[in-house]
Amino acid sequence: MPKPVITVVGSFAVGMTLRTQRMPVFGETLVGSDFDMGPGGKGSNQAVGVARLGAQAHFAGIIGADKLGEIATDLYAREGVDTTWLQQTTAMATGVGFIILNAEGENGIILDMGANELMDSAYVDQVEEQIARSDVVMSVLEIPVVAAAQALALGKKHGVRTILNPAPATALDSSVLQNVDYLTPNETELRILLGLAPDDPTDTLELARQLRARGVGNLIVTMGEKGALLLTGDGQQSVAGVPVDVVDTTGAGDAFNAGLAVALAEGKSLEQAAAFANRCGALACQRLGVVPALATRAMAEK
Repeated sequence: MPKPVITVVGSFAVGMTLRTQRMPVFGETLVGSDFDMGPGGKGSNQAVGVARLGAQAHFAGIIGADKLGEIATDLYAREGVDTTWLQQTTAMATGVGFIILNAEGENGIILDMGANELMDSAYVDQVEEQIARSDVVMSVLEIPVVAAAQALALGKKHGVRTILNPAPATALDSSVLQNVDYLTPNETELRILLGLAPDDPTDTLELARQLRARGVGNLIVTMGEKGALLLTGDGQQSVAGVPVDVVDTTGAGDAFNAGLAVALAEGKSLEQAAAFANRCGALACQRLGVVPALATRAMAEK
């Protein structure tokens, strides 16, 4: 069977991670440990993830013409990600993210997306031919919404399945949501997409129904060890999670989306694809960092 073709229109940023027992309060200095610096950005992570799972991965993004940008080009060469549509610029620096992990493996992240902010619909239009020959096109919200929206619209135009991982979440117009075949928020992002507080106490299923009613094809709400909630035109169902000893949850969402995209591109049902994605997400929680934790196909199928 030929490898599925998956195009990711998304973000690259260098992640700088530090462990500490708890999050600092303003004005406080804490001693941390286990500093690590490496490639990140949700779009980039997902492109690497689909490549490791056996798909033909194409990444469209913008990086700075600087030392941090070289981390991206080295990564894609090593992982076999096609970079035909990767652009370098001197106008802005490569994106960066600062990640703090507590003792339970929970994280807080601050981002400066840098060169990613230069992505617009005109840039994405250059990628149309590649999107048209893809099995799946994916995007994220670490790039301007207008760029992500154009990637989804071009996917719809050419009959290509579209996946939007709405992170970091922001309210989206129905005209954007109507071009999303598979929307993959976590429970916090679900609430933000509806214009609610991240900790709004309304039942998740009720909120999921409200969001899908705005035009989303299929809604997959990721819930960590609790699994995933699927809402489709045929109804709703839950897919069980995969319990693991958590080391670092930072890349779980990216691993989930990569697994979902590959499984769908290979013709699996949404329930099967979500179960495979859950395994990929769980595996990503068992190692420190994101790229080092992304599963290979052999690992995901054990």
